[in-house]
Amino acid sequence: MADNRPIGMFDSGFGGLTVARATIDLLPDEQLVYLGDTGRYPYGPRSLDEVRKFSEEITRFLIEEHDVKSVVVACNTASAAALTHLQETFDRPVIGVIEAGVESLLVASESGRVGVIGTVGTVSSGAYQKAIVDEAAKQRSDVALTCAACPGFVEFVERGQFRTDQVRVLAERLLAPIVDADVDALLLGCTHYPFLARIISEVMGRGVVLVSSADETAFALRRTLHGTDLAASPRNPGESPNHRFLSSGDVAWFEELGRQLLGPELLEAERCDWT
Repeated sequence: MADNRPIGMFDSGFGGLTVARATIDLLPDEQLVYLGDTGRYPYGPRSLDEVRKFSEEITRFLIEEHDVKSVVVACNTASAAALTHLQETFDRPVIGVIEAGVESLLVASESGRVGVIGTVGTVSSGAYQKAIVDEAAKQRSDVALTCAACPGFVEFVERGQFRTDQVRVLAERLLAPIVDADVDALLLGCTHYPFLARIISEVMGRGVVLVSSADETAFALRRTLHGTDLAASPRNPGESPNHRFLSSGDVAWFEELGRQLLGPELLEAERCDWT
């Protein structure tokens, strides 16, 4: 048995394309329907209640209009605000980006001194702090955690500015508490942040391992699908899935920047409105 329905995936904008990229590479037989809520981005400064409402709207839209077989919440803020609610509300597997990244963060650290950076909403929610405490107890390890909110990072990514002097100055200021804590592993707790990984790594230094929640989420998705009736059937040689990319905002902007960030799979974007 196989299930060739698509996987639904959403983010406030472009950051979730890091999860999409990892998923396309890891699960080449699967088809994606990706929705970037660029009409209401960024989610980071919004209240968790508002983000939860947006997340439920989008998940319902993906299930009812696109018949997706599972949903990936490719946004740390939305995962913190809404993952449990979505899992309780809908009858499809719903996967977030927090738990998978936390597990890999603790494995990557030798000293137990770890850091997490994210949006204001994600950090203030306490979701990563709780997940790390729970995972440390499971692994029976001692952990010293330092968190830092990084307002401005998302906006630089969504303007396509990854290597400017302004980004470096901002990174040096925002990452200072993490540098001072002498961590040896840092979780990029926002799916936009891998696009700034080079500058973040330069500021943190060579001795710090960067952990991407995007890659780990793709592995978690594979574990969910592999060996079950939800996995897609193998495609014929040379046959590629027909991925679809939707935007609630400026489609031309999403298409142009999204293609730069994701690659050739983003041939075109479509306008969507679920209200």
